[in-house]
Amino acid sequence: MVTGRLQVIATPIGNLADLSERAREALAQADVIAAEDTRHTGALLMALGLATPLLSLHEHNESRRVPGLLARLAQGERVALVSDAGTPLLSDPGYELVQAAIAAGFEVSAVPGPSAITAALAIAGLPTDRFCFEGFLPARRSCASGAQRSRRSRTSGAPWCSSRRRTESWRR
Repeated sequence: MVTGRLQVIATPIGNLADLSERAREALAQADVIAAEDTRHTGALLMALGLATPLLSLHEHNESRRVPGLLARLAQGERVALVSDAGTPLLSDPGYELVQAAIAAGFEVSAVPGPSAITAALAIAGLPTDRFCFEGFLPARRSCASGAQRSRRSRTSGAPWCSSRRRTESWRR
């Protein structure tokens, strides 16, 4: 019988008060936390008074980490997956782990929380009955402008991600 459990946990996007009590409990009860950046998640855990062990899981090591995390799940452990901010897998690592855990028959659940995508869509004045998330804008301004122009004919909302520093530099 497969008893391990993978929890995909949304973390705050800049405001610690946005972390749900359910997310805090899941982080506290996990045997290990697979984190996009252990330094960032370590600071979050310290602020919460938690000492759950951390393991890095990012785009450069995810393929190598998955077998070990599956082995932990096979031993009945609870593995939490977090990104630096928001929900893992949405322009963040975790896809390979979630896909492998599902394929192996482990329980995979989500602890919802802050989402930059839905927050941006809610205040953009765009249609919200359907939308297509386009990921991050290209880094170069000319490429980003072209990508935005190609999506203007869309009738549904199409939120993009970009850093504040990058978009502010484009305004200058």
